[in-house]
Amino acid sequence: MAASSVFLVMVSGQIESAEFPEFDDIYCRYCFTYGQDWLITSGLEEGITQVTKKSQDERQQFVWNFPLDVTFKSTNPHGWPQVVVHCYGPDVFGTEVVRGYGVCHIPITPGRHKRKLAMFVPESSSTLQKFTSWFLGRRPEYIDPRVISQGEGREVTRVRSQGFVTVSFNVVMKDLKKLGYDVLPSDVSTVNVPENVGMATTEA
Repeated sequence: MAASSVFLVMVSGQIESAEFPEFDDIYCRYCFTYGQDWLITSGLEEGITQVTKKSQDERQQFVWNFPLDVTFKSTNPHGWPQVVVHCYGPDVFGTEVVRGYGVCHIPITPGRHKRKLAMFVPESSSTLQKFTSWFLGRRPEYIDPRVISQGEGREVTRVRSQGFVTVSFNVVMKDLKKLGYDVLPSDVSTVNVPENVGMATTEA
């Protein structure tokens, strides 16, 4: 039987919650970006959550618990998948505007992970443009949100930090080690037994 030439990365989880203390009525879109050698074999590449209101307790969180479920296959870890999250809500005029962009890589080790994404919004390049965009209800935003997962051209974009989004991942991998990739941290794959626990020798 021929050895497997591809590996699988199975991801489930949730876009759990967000923190935007200044706003209300927020919803979230997400999409995955990945390299040329990657392919989605099952699940959704993009989606949109429900609109939620800010909690009335001291945390003031927006809770979605929106499920993520996708499986990738690849022959090469280059272009490891990233999830791009962008949130929207109404401004004072009722116009839907972007409230934040965020991105992170899918964790590269199996197991359960939680990531807190620092969100940001593009800024107008001048005070006049800032006032005009506010007055017309046309805030700066990216034509394609996937651009934030790439390095090219990012250095010329002015941005401002705004809010956080919490995402949880459950990652399962198959055949990665068969292709020569060891993703477990050294402190997990190699167990060091301290000498002071009364075990002078260990069996091989």
